[in-house]
Amino acid sequence: MPMNRPATTALAAALCLLTAACGGSFDDDKTSTKTTEAAASKTGYPVTLDNCGQSETFKTEPSRVVVMNGASVAEVSTLLALGLQDKIVANQQTYGMSEVSGRAAAIKALPTGDIKLNEAYDIPREAMLGLRPDLVLSVTTYGFDQKNGFATREQLKQVGANSYVSPQGCDDDPSKMTVADSYQLLRDMGKIFNVSDRAEKLIAASEKNIAAVSEKVKGEKPPKVMVIFSNMSMGSNDFSSVLAKGIVNDILAKAGGANAFENAAKTTFADLSKEKVAATDVDALVVISYNDPNPAAYAKKLLKEFPQWPAAKNNTYVTLSDSMYLGPSNDLAVQKIAKRLHPEAF
Repeated sequence: MPMNRPATTALAAALCLLTAACGGSFDDDKTSTKTTEAAASKTGYPVTLDNCGQSETFKTEPSRVVVMNGASVAEVSTLLALGLQDKIVANQQTYGMSEVSGRAAAIKALPTGDIKLNEAYDIPREAMLGLRPDLVLSVTTYGFDQKNGFATREQLKQVGANSYVSPQGCDDDPSKMTVADSYQLLRDMGKIFNVSDRAEKLIAASEKNIAAVSEKVKGEKPPKVMVIFSNMSMGSNDFSSVLAKGIVNDILAKAGGANAFENAAKTTFADLSKEKVAATDVDALVVISYNDPNPAAYAKKLLKEFPQWPAAKNNTYVTLSDSMYLGPSNDLAVQKIAKRLHPEAF
């Protein structure tokens, strides 16, 4: 990942990500209300979401969707999981790999809109408006900030486009994110595209998979796990891409583990010195790849650098990508981590 400020801001925001509450849309006139309710019962529309304090009403199913980068893959993966790839006219999200078979290739095959991206590696305002979207998805409000050169939500509304900010993206603070936010994103997209049945089936399957894994590791002592991005620096130190807070902690807990650096920072990332890392007992290592073709090599390098870690002595590491983020495949991360932390339980 490029290490300039906009990309760093986008990634921190993307690991991330706003709980949207839903309500009905009704006309004040009783006759009109009955007509609207009857139409909605047949078509599923209109649908109104309260998103970041902004009301978004969808009169029909979106058919020209633009997915902004934001160093996220949650939004495009959610659309693909729901079978909505044909609705996307421009996608800027990619992590280069995925725990879901075929997903990385499916994302790569999506149209990009042939856009010249700005310094934040995302779609500038004029290019966005030229795409004639009817829905724009952004992982955080950063993607709709005018000072960043993006089209605002109001400007999009003026040209007939709805907009949506993903769970925990309203305040650009992913530190409180949990797996439940991934389910919220699925539910919201299900409502917007009138495929709630598909969304609920995916959620139910994920919940069932996670519950089965958690039951197997119940009562086991949670190993201390370091979660770090592969070959990437987010700050002044070599260990500034260590995750302290956010959805990764919920995933670890469900897998029977605990974040070794959870208390090292109040924010999503902990900017750690080598001395701090060396002095911490790390029982297992989770390396997250962002377009790194060989995260295992990075994991082995770290284990060699810190031979005093229990993780190094036992060669205990896991490499993951999109399943560790907001998105539809968190259950895969839970399963893979649990099997490495507690192999005797499987």
